Amino acid sequence: MKINCSIFGLVVCLVAFPVRSASLSGIPAFIDEMVVRHQFDRKELEKIFKRAKHLPLVVKTISLQKVAKPWLEYRAAFVNSQRVQFGLKFWRKYRKTLQRAEREFGVPQEIIIAIIGVETIYGKSAGTFRTLDALTTLAFDYPPREEFFRSELENYLLLAREQQFDMLNIRGSYAGAMGIPQFMPSSYRNYAVDFNGNKKTDLLREAGDAIGSVANYLKGYGWANSFPVAVRVKIDKEKLPGDFSAPRSIADWAEIGIVPREELSDELSARLLDFTLADGKEWWLVLNNFEVITRYNNSDFYAMSVFQLSQELKAASITNAVK
Repeated sequence: MKINCSIFGLVVCLVAFPVRSASLSGIPAFIDEMVVRHQFDRKELEKIFKRAKHLPLVVKTISLQKVAKPWLEYRAAFVNSQRVQFGLKFWRKYRKTLQRAEREFGVPQEIIIAIIGVETIYGKSAGTFRTLDALTTLAFDYPPREEFFRSELENYLLLAREQQFDMLNIRGSYAGAMGIPQFMPSSYRNYAVDFNGNKKTDLLREAGDAIGSVANYLKGYGWANSFPVAVRVKIDKEKLPGDFSAPRSIADWAEIGIVPREELSDELSARLLDFTLADGKEWWLVLNNFEVITRYNNSDFYAMSVFQLSQELKAASITNAVK
């Protein structure tokens, strides 16, 4: 039966008719680079890329991510009772591993759990796109970030060789992120750790490795132990500057009527953010550890969702005596 895209919709057609990636320009030159730079076997790479699929749905999906949802809608997708309840079960199951990660890397257990909860609902939803297809499509058919995705495709090939992956069978997100913590290939190579001591590093199946690797990643990007992530503020709107996006010291914010509701050192640097609620705006000062979370996903909404889910989990853990 012939499918008419105008009738059945663009997404149906994109899923129904993936094509081989061999039609994408740039692949032969990329193979040349991998052979010269990393001594890959040319014939093996040619076989692999002949089997890779070009998925226009991946390009469409990543392009749609640029359209920002309202904060309350975004937050509700990640900070909700289901993720809290699943998170508490995850905390109970891996309590000792999480405690050790906090001791060794200085990252609170609830932050580690919240990131894994936001990313994959604690490993329950790690993605269905074949990683080779997603990265190949974005590397050669997404000009806005082709340099980034070509680098990630290069790292994926190296990772598969190092970890002895069957790269034709690994699945993850539409952007090529993999496993329980949704690491991009470069992050997997640079920050993944064998945290359960079984002499292999497996973020696809082993929660212990995922826990240690998330903590190692955050520490690697500058997580500061015992420092806050974000603090609500009292605000004098009449003194609010026209441009408040640049970071300032806590003392400088206080001079213009923006005072944190918790005691903070005057020397700490912070950005001022507002989040629109149903009855107005909520104002926060966000500090270094908030910025570290954005290295996982460069979005203030993302980082605030992780932080607020972590606080819900922490409160629920006390009520339910998880620790």
